[in-house]
Amino acid sequence: MKLVRKDLEKDNAGQVTLIPEEPEDMWHTYNLLQVGDSLRASTIRKVQTESSTGSVGSNRIRTTLTLCVETIDFDSQACQLRVKGTNIQENEYVKMGAYHTIELEPNRQFTLAKKQWDSVVLERIEQACDPAWSADVAAVVMQEGLAHVCLVTPSMTLTRAKVEVNIPRKRKGNCSQHDRALERFYEQVVQAIQRHINFEVVKCVLVASPGFVREQFCDYMFQQAVKTDNKLLLENRSKFLQVHSSSGHKYALKEALCDPAVTSRLSDTKAAGEVKALDDFYKMLQHEPDRAFYGLKHVEKANEAMAIDTLLISDELFRHQDVATRARYVKLVDSVRENMGTVRIFSSLHVSGEQLGQLTGVAAILRFPVAELSDQEDECSSEED
Repeated sequence: MKLVRKDLEKDNAGQVTLIPEEPEDMWHTYNLLQVGDSLRASTIRKVQTESSTGSVGSNRIRTTLTLCVETIDFDSQACQLRVKGTNIQENEYVKMGAYHTIELEPNRQFTLAKKQWDSVVLERIEQACDPAWSADVAAVVMQEGLAHVCLVTPSMTLTRAKVEVNIPRKRKGNCSQHDRALERFYEQVVQAIQRHINFEVVKCVLVASPGFVREQFCDYMFQQAVKTDNKLLLENRSKFLQVHSSSGHKYALKEALCDPAVTSRLSDTKAAGEVKALDDFYKMLQHEPDRAFYGLKHVEKANEAMAIDTLLISDELFRHQDVATRARYVKLVDSVRENMGTVRIFSSLHVSGEQLGQLTGVAAILRFPVAELSDQEDECSSEED
């Protein structure tokens, strides 16, 4: 994301002009947009024209509109963002108050104005505009006959390819059908890796599977690479890291990211940090339940006691339609930071973010036990549900 201009007043009202450069920047933009914001961008409008003879025709005209945002629609796989709202600025083609939908695109500038820019939104702009926050991890989660090729960016896990091949069982004295199907499966996975993984950006490719599937696959891939003199794979061989997972489904990626070998290799990535924080929370919940709480009311009480060491919170909560509720989450984040606590904002498009969402989207690891909270735990959890 490129920051073109930032004009903020003392009360944090103002506008920001940005240019999304990567597909993931559309996810950042989705998290910046809120109902009631003002969005100015170039768009195409179908306009009816009448000629001197009285015949009516229609033309598609590119114009710049300013909308008051009413509906935001994001397609996470295609990374497309559509914003619907009413026109609030004079335009020769569109009447004031008329509805229009703007489709925001990479490399097309837009200006977003808010009555108040809070700390969480401003932090996201900083992250989006920092080139270090790029997709530096890829993963192939597989089992016999099923594989998912994923990109793990700082904000989401994108499934780039799903490979499914029916593998017949081995038969006594005849394994040829099984072996041929397995080879066909491996070949399709290799093609998906070459098509969807940019080795110039990716620092590490995790190959995760149960049993010996990952070893057999990697042996096959690099044997073929030597035979065909595939320089792309051979030059990046050191980036492939084999780890265990319970299956070839996407959710098994969390296990792979939890592996100590992976954690040390990816210690500088946000995704690994999120997984470790959630893992630490579950361990604390199991061994010292007085120091691990979830649910907004519970976590707020812990924060009042200045007991929060690490706050885990889903970015989904900052998209809440109710301004007061959203402000409550922002206040919690600011307060934990003021009290020298660590805040980890999880992406709801990551596997770890999905799991945190099942725990109400907000959880905390405490510095010390807070006795009165423990007594109310069951009551508070049921209220959140």
